[in-house]
Amino acid sequence: MANIKTLGATLYVPATHKDLQQIADGELLGELRSVIFCTEDAVADSELSYSLFNLSLVLQQMIDRPTTERFVRVRNPDVMQRVLEMPGSEKLTGFVLPKTTRHNFDAYFRQVRKTSHMLMPTLETAEVFDEAEMKMFRQCLEQPGVREHILALRIGGNDLLALLGMRRPRNVTIYKTPLGVVISKLVTTFRPYGFMLTAPVFEYLDNPALLAQEMEEDLAHGMVGKTAIHPSQVALIERHYRVPRNDVEVALRIMDAASPAVFKMHDSMCEVATHRAWAHGVVEQARVFGIHHAGEDIDNVDAIAAIHLQQNQPK
Repeated sequence: MANIKTLGATLYVPATHKDLQQIADGELLGELRSVIFCTEDAVADSELSYSLFNLSLVLQQMIDRPTTERFVRVRNPDVMQRVLEMPGSEKLTGFVLPKTTRHNFDAYFRQVRKTSHMLMPTLETAEVFDEAEMKMFRQCLEQPGVREHILALRIGGNDLLALLGMRRPRNVTIYKTPLGVVISKLVTTFRPYGFMLTAPVFEYLDNPALLAQEMEEDLAHGMVGKTAIHPSQVALIERHYRVPRNDVEVALRIMDAASPAVFKMHDSMCEVATHRAWAHGVVEQARVFGIHHAGEDIDNVDAIAAIHLQQNQPK
């Protein structure tokens, strides 16, 4: 079963890519935690048949790789059916669904309901701007048998801006565009009900400083992953999922059964009852992505145990 906490930077790769097999097997870009083989926007209509042929060859030969979640972004329900009929499709973690609404979701879902495949519907149609529609879509995803197949909801930033006749400016984050309030509303519509969201792409490759700023805003909005459009973005995105050591220390104290209901630590008020879910999330994130402290990145997850031991030594 895929773990939403391990998505990190999810790289989009066209299914026509000449090195698709090496990427799928980790021979290239072996550090990827999640990758999406795209048959939709990244593939021209004239190349669809070749993309599916190329993908079919890859799936037949694809090796087991527990450290990387591998998805296919299908173009439509018919393409999903063709992929599911390919030998080796059972090796996929699941599928990314394009332009998903409550009206077309079942055409995708009924094809995987008896499989272990996970789904990541993409929110990128005009319905996203309608709060009532999003609530009805959430109710669709809450149906028995459906929820356990939903890994996360992806936010299609470029498509949503295109509906407004806009393109992301080069000098501001996505949260400074009209989508800022839309993303906030999606968070409050879906996250309280257990559905996580991933952040839109950052489409400019020549401004890593602005990407870093947007990553901070992604995290402040509770995004659990971000789409990368180029391998050069992966390391920067992943670095931002490392957890500051102070946060790990606070989280471990909140999780400690001996802690008082309210206490002060690192100049902040900590309230066990309200911060417990956050604390568990922080520790799990640190186990996966590591810890950042004093300008250094610590990959060894044993550092969490060391912090816990230090906290519990006699004073």
